[in-house]
Amino acid sequence: MKPLSFFRLVVAVGLTLAVGAVGSLATTPQIPTWYAGLAKPSFTPPDAVFPIVWTTLYVLMAVCLWRLWEKHGPSPARQLALLLFFVQLALNGLWSPVFFGLEAIGWGLVVIIALWLAILATIFACARIDRIAAWLLAPYLLWVSYAAVLNAAILAMNRAAQG
Repeated sequence: MKPLSFFRLVVAVGLTLAVGAVGSLATTPQIPTWYAGLAKPSFTPPDAVFPIVWTTLYVLMAVCLWRLWEKHGPSPARQLALLLFFVQLALNGLWSPVFFGLEAIGWGLVVIIALWLAILATIFACARIDRIAAWLLAPYLLWVSYAAVLNAAILAMNRAAQG
């Protein structure tokens, strides 16, 4: 791998993992306290699953970003794919502070639905120029689909518990 290509890969991985790290700052302190006290559906995975899945997904996102940056020259299609990538990454970074930091389950659902739509749009934009980059985001879309259902179930269960 050429030095510039390696540098781009390191930047892409660093950026996506940094977004995950910022999210964990809002999440980690809430796991044993507020989150532990929420009513959750039976399909909620153990807490230990989340960091493993998210780290894997952030690395896949990073490789997608790297491919868009490294393998394709400037073009309107690439510019759109990158714009959408950064929109979904920003929404990804917003969800944890909203859901966990603000303890706002309903607003978390709003953010995760917007995130899901942004991921889908990013996949379509990537597919126009790099099918591998698009497929790298497929597990992410699946996980966020599951997370959105989980978020909605937590919202419904806790609203019902409140009366």
